[in-house]
Amino acid sequence: MAVKRFEDLLVWQKSQDLAVLVYQEFITLKDYSFKDQISRASVSISNNIAEGFDRKTNPDFIRFLYFAASSNSEVRSMLYLSERLNYLKKERTVELIEKSNEISSMLYGLIQSIK
Repeated sequence: MAVKRFEDLLVWQKSQDLAVLVYQEFITLKDYSFKDQISRASVSISNNIAEGFDRKTNPDFIRFLYFAASSNSEVRSMLYLSERLNYLKKERTVELIEKSNEISSMLYGLIQSIK
């Protein structure tokens, strides 16, 4: 069965979940520029999936999936930094990085399936 809506894509759902977790983790952080950057990057993952899906061409969709993967990498990089800055405990950082890695695998798997 073909996917008819981006909302049906598991990778979109998981990237939305990650964005919610990022917002929840950093909601009280006083480093506003850090919080803004990681929040915007986390939202960008699912938004790029959605935007690319609705472009209705495989090359455009793939291009936006790469944008989503790049935003996901940015989030993951900032998660490592958040641990070093003592914004998150190591255990929580590891959990969020695992979610990010799962999204990355799903994005690249989707790209390969479209190619």
